[in-house]
Amino acid sequence: MMIVRLIIVSLVVLLTACQSTGVTVDDQLELEGTWHIEKINGQAVVNYSPAQLSFGTNGVLSGNNSCNTFTGNYTFVGSSLGLAPEAGTMKACVDALEAQEEQVMVLMLNVSQARLTKSKLLLKDENNKTLFVLKKMESENIGETPVSSHD
Repeated sequence: MMIVRLIIVSLVVLLTACQSTGVTVDDQLELEGTWHIEKINGQAVVNYSPAQLSFGTNGVLSGNNSCNTFTGNYTFVGSSLGLAPEAGTMKACVDALEAQEEQVMVLMLNVSQARLTKSKLLLKDENNKTLFVLKKMESENIGETPVSSHD
């Protein structure tokens, strides 16, 4: 089962590596920084999940997909957002985090827009369905594993 998950994650990473890496960044939303993933596809993340996305300068994307770290690129213009994870580590994890990791990697490819609502960053698909709910991490808390609030 773990090997199948590793193969799926590897395929997602390999397929996204072929995408364009052109970067256009728009700072209207203050996207830059590290955001903890609180919900994925409407479900609260696994307790103590380190899942996070970091939006750097010049379209650099990095983060933790629940079990492994990854890097890539993002494009952000107006409210349009595209995520392109390209490389990542491949360590094994507990089943719950591995399942969540797969979901993060697949859903990142479907993100097409970003909205800020009540201090939460909502990443949505082209049908306006919320795929991720994130909360900005304070700089002194980056690197810590937050406890899920399930709110």
